[in-house]
Amino acid sequence: MSAPPLIGVDFARQPRRVSLAGALLLLAGAGAMASAGVEYGRIKSHVAGLELKLQAVRRRTQPDPAQEMRNVALNEEAGHIAQELGIPWTRLLAELEEASHDAADAISLLSIEPDHAKHTVLITGESRDLPGALAYVERLQKSSLLRYPMLESHDVRSDDPQHPVRFAIGAEWRQQP
Repeated sequence: MSAPPLIGVDFARQPRRVSLAGALLLLAGAGAMASAGVEYGRIKSHVAGLELKLQAVRRRTQPDPAQEMRNVALNEEAGHIAQELGIPWTRLLAELEEASHDAADAISLLSIEPDHAKHTVLITGESRDLPGALAYVERLQKSSLLRYPMLESHDVRSDDPQHPVRFAIGAEWRQQP
C-alpha cells in the first residue's frame, strides 16, 4: 500500500464555474472596500482641515520676535516718558523763574538737566558777577521744592567784554505730595 500523494497536480482539469454565492461575496467585498476607501478619504480631508486650523491657532498664539522687540522698545519709551512726567517741571521752572526775578534779572539760565535716578538737577547759568550768582544760590536754598542747592562750579568768562560768571548749581528736587 502506497501513501497518497501529498500534492496533486492536475493540469488538464476543467476550471470551476463561478457560483452565485462566490459572485455575491466578491461583490460584497468590493463594495465594502470601496466604502472603506471613501470613508478613509473623508477622514483624511477632515484631519487635513484640523491641521490647518491648528497651524492658524499656533501662528496667532506664537509670539512674533519682531513684534516683541517693538513692544520692548515701546515699554522702554513709556518708562522714560513716565520718568519725565514724574519731574515737577511746572513748579521747578516757576521756582527758578521767581528766583531769577528776585535777583533783579541779573541771572540768565542756560540749561536745566535732571537726573531721574538720583532726583537731582543741574542748573547752568550766567550772572553779571560772582555775588549775583551767590545770591541766586541763597535764594534757591529757600525753595520748598529744591533741597541742598549748592554752587558746584563757576568760571569768569574772559572772552566776553562784560566778564560774566558762568556757574553750575546742583540740587535735589522733592517729590510732590
